[in-house]
Amino acid sequence: MADVLSSTRSGSGLAAHAEDDRAIPLHAGDEAGVVNDPPAGESASAPQGEVVEPGRALALADFSPPSVSAGERLVRLAYSLGISGSALTAPFRKPARPRLLATVANPLPGSKVAGTALRAGHFLVHGVKAPIAQIDFGGAARMAPPLERVVHSFSWLADLEACAPREQAAPVAERIIAAWLGANAKIPSRPGKGPAWSLANAGARELNWLVHAPLILSGADKALRAKVLDALGETARWLDRNVGRAEDPLAEVAGWCGIVAAGLLLPDGKPRRLYGEAGLIRALGELVGDDGGVLSRSPLCQIEAISLLVRLNACYHAVRRDPPQALEAILALLVPPLLTLVHGDGSLGSWQGSWAIDAAELAALVSASGVRTRPLRDVRQWGYQRVTAQKGLLLLDAAPPPLARHARGGCASTLAFEFSHAGQRIVVNCGGASCAGGLVPVRLEQGLRATAAHSTLVIDDANSTAVLINGRIGSGVSEVEIDRRTLVSEKGAGATRLEASHNGYASRYGLTHRRILILRDDGTELRGEDLLVPSGGKGKKGKVGFAIRFHLGPGVDVGLSEDGQGAGLALPDGSYWQFRSGGGQVTVEESLWVDGHGRPQPVQQLVLQGLVSRGGGNFAWLFKKMG
Repeated sequence: MADVLSSTRSGSGLAAHAEDDRAIPLHAGDEAGVVNDPPAGESASAPQGEVVEPGRALALADFSPPSVSAGERLVRLAYSLGISGSALTAPFRKPARPRLLATVANPLPGSKVAGTALRAGHFLVHGVKAPIAQIDFGGAARMAPPLERVVHSFSWLADLEACAPREQAAPVAERIIAAWLGANAKIPSRPGKGPAWSLANAGARELNWLVHAPLILSGADKALRAKVLDALGETARWLDRNVGRAEDPLAEVAGWCGIVAAGLLLPDGKPRRLYGEAGLIRALGELVGDDGGVLSRSPLCQIEAISLLVRLNACYHAVRRDPPQALEAILALLVPPLLTLVHGDGSLGSWQGSWAIDAAELAALVSASGVRTRPLRDVRQWGYQRVTAQKGLLLLDAAPPPLARHARGGCASTLAFEFSHAGQRIVVNCGGASCAGGLVPVRLEQGLRATAAHSTLVIDDANSTAVLINGRIGSGVSEVEIDRRTLVSEKGAGATRLEASHNGYASRYGLTHRRILILRDDGTELRGEDLLVPSGGKGKKGKVGFAIRFHLGPGVDVGLSEDGQGAGLALPDGSYWQFRSGGGQVTVEESLWVDGHGRPQPVQQLVLQGLVSRGGGNFAWLFKKMG
């Protein structure tokens, strides 16, 4: 797998911008090989193919800031201009002394294992232990990105709270926060001065300090208590000044959540709360698409956005206030798209840097949100298709990668799919780019974001969209055309047919990738075909290499057929599946898959590869359950 990851070119410098290459319209009857349109007597009902472009922001017509009186609007305006909350709420008395107005009940339990490691003197992040005594809390010595996020956002407070009673956990929390405050005594004027003062970490830290205040404020050390209370106020004022300088839309939402929480729980907070609620709803409108998916297209970012709002709602409940209706409506929008990417075992699919996050963790998040809903099957703007067929489940990435300003661990995964049956993963993506720096080496981060790390077709070992550093995405796929329909035969047998194409290779190779997937309604047969179609009407001369990769799930045992055009797959649950190709040699190569704890697991991949004419070609294949 390392060879595959390291040999994949990012496309940077090779790919001209593909905006002028329109997606080829897809029509029934274009398939070849094992995939066929319904014969006479069968019906196929569906709308015409729809072009999906990079996601658009949520229309805010129904999500305006809370209705306030004219006086409160004036207070909000004055606060936004820099007048302090105490001057607006009680101009003729001294500012209230620092204190908390309520105790918040933590709605999201942490990891007992990580909390136990903290009590033993280590941060435990994605399987890697980092001694607390060796952490540079000032940020001069950079840590792996996952560890930086945990340390500086103080998300570890939830883990500590989950592992022991408060009287046992509080001394550990106090020692760590004392060290952190000592290393960050001087607050920078602007974000970017080290990882502690990114908007994402500062906003999450303020919120976590307020939610877990009993752990850091209940000790006997009055001097430390005063320092923590001062830090809460200083961080809130820093967020007030700098929230508009966030590194990305999700970081801005984190900053606004910290501001609103401080407005709810710190004295003289009403002006800050009014200011923060308006800013938060506006920022959520820029983060979330019209179908409820975040515009980074990342399930991890979807989870983070839901988590922020769930913890913020707990702050409202602590002071006996109802959250604004707009926040509750947006939270209700965020949950269904996340459920779209959940497999039959309840754990997450591997998309846009995410990994197979554990079912219990996802269930706890959804339960805490209070949203009771079902998965969406067709989330076009977020870009994912879900097909459920009894015990079979198919997920398809059917949209361009996120725009650069939204991307966080963006992946060149267009037209990749995952397939599971009865909770057993058969075809997966590698996943885990966003947890690189734990047990997943940092050097693999860009490779895990590459097209070759996903179950789709790759031309000439080049990414369909350029993969840049720091999680960013370059040019490549700008449009995807998707058509979904239901097939019904005279005998009553049915199937769901997905047909999609992208233009990521059009400018470099003059070819459009089109993929057709047909899943039978009993979930036991998945037929597919990958086509390369000339994008300019007339194909270029010569041939180019291609590879269609099918990364297999953990525990799948593979045996190649004698003719080299198929393979037998023995699944951990004892079931047996057959893979067949319509032509060309099938090989088995090593791969890896990142599990629910962020640990890389060795797996295998089936690879159908060869040379294809610039005039195009088609390659059919089949997964079928035997017995």
